[in-house]
Amino acid sequence: MPQRRKIALIGAGNIGGELAAAAARRQLGDVVLLDIPEKEGVAKGKALDLAQTAAIEGFDANIKGTSNYEDIAGSDVVIVTAGVPRKPGMSRDDLLSINLKIIRSVAEGIKKHAPGALVIVISNPLDAMVHEMKKVTGFAKQKVIGMATELGVSIKDVRTLVLGGHGDTMVPCLSYCTVNGVPVTQKISKERIAEIVKRTAGGGGEIVALMGTSAFYAPALGAIQMAEAFLKAENRLLACAAYLEGEYGYTGMYIGVPVVIGANGIERVIEVQLSAEEKAQLDKSAAAVKELIEAAAKL
Repeated sequence: MPQRRKIALIGAGNIGGELAAAAARRQLGDVVLLDIPEKEGVAKGKALDLAQTAAIEGFDANIKGTSNYEDIAGSDVVIVTAGVPRKPGMSRDDLLSINLKIIRSVAEGIKKHAPGALVIVISNPLDAMVHEMKKVTGFAKQKVIGMATELGVSIKDVRTLVLGGHGDTMVPCLSYCTVNGVPVTQKISKERIAEIVKRTAGGGGEIVALMGTSAFYAPALGAIQMAEAFLKAENRLLACAAYLEGEYGYTGMYIGVPVVIGANGIERVIEVQLSAEEKAQLDKSAAAVKELIEAAAKL
């Protein structure tokens, strides 16, 4: 009988709980929900609560809550949500100095106890956090990915593509946004598209203003989709913050782009043709990401 796969979730907050539930229901493998010692009770409580739904949901996964990094040993996938959530009035950049210390500690734990895992980072500010994760772990670029579901959202027949940084500078590529293959520019007025683009870029801030904290349902399912593509070697075309080495003209940074995820993690980055305006916007977004990375390097 083949050995069951193992998914470690670092951070037992709202996203961590949703991740655990989604991983269990999709039968992706056993789940370890880890948080700091002060929140070990939360991790264990959520694990127990979720385990008691197994008979109803029909899944066989073993779910464990812990604060000990030794428990993530042998993980195939590690999904990182650890960090302080974004609050009203707080930009992603404001989170940098706080969450940088946390991500460095988490990265050391992963490096020591789960060196063979695919690492998916959700923590904000995403572009800087995933860059730091790769830097501290020293893992290959194919095995450290940033979750950026805004880059390609699928709702039935709708397909969209947004490139760039994970935040207000994201770049919607309208020529690649379609409804059942038909460009949205043929179905929606320019005025309405402009409203949608503006709301997409500010979507994270809108949710924070409404709830007082960051989103968790969509990010969790976005990360699980990536994990599933890796664990099942699906070679799916998905949106991720990937480490670029020349693609789109950028080197040494994480940028949101379409990639193929399979058995090796990121199998390849897909380069799409951009208009001059889209490339200029992407350059602006990349410059913002670079500034964030440079600021992180000084902390």
